[in-house]
Amino acid sequence: MNYPRIRSLAAKPSGSRGFTLIEIMVVIVIMGVLAAIIVPNVMGRPDEARAAAAKQEISTIMTQLQMYKLDNRVYPTTEQGLIALVKPATSAPVPPAFRQGGYLPKLPQDPWGAPYQYLSPGVHGPVDVWSLGADGKPGGEGVDADIGSWM
Repeated sequence: MNYPRIRSLAAKPSGSRGFTLIEIMVVIVIMGVLAAIIVPNVMGRPDEARAAAAKQEISTIMTQLQMYKLDNRVYPTTEQGLIALVKPATSAPVPPAFRQGGYLPKLPQDPWGAPYQYLSPGVHGPVDVWSLGADGKPGGEGVDADIGSWM
């Protein structure tokens, strides 16, 4: 019987080549230099990152509130709260056309672990959504400042 020749696992097809140790070390050094430059800039600003995340989440909540209003002709009341974006409200006004699956999969908390605040009608617009910031209290400055949909 003639069996086909089995190639050795160590044999490389001609023309293919791997990386040399020097090439790998150069890439590691470049990654180290980039990490040394970038990480302190990012790690030194966790509060700014949390504030940016809160602004993005508030923007998402506001978009979903607008979708809710388009479907149901009114915003959820303050009493119904933001949970009305997750499951249909049972108190008046009951939404006539609540979207199957809701408007948000779950109600997010702000980056500091507190619930977002909601007011309808709002002081700054038809509805207001805001985070109380790092201190969890109204007002404040810097990282403790409120972050709202009107900003």
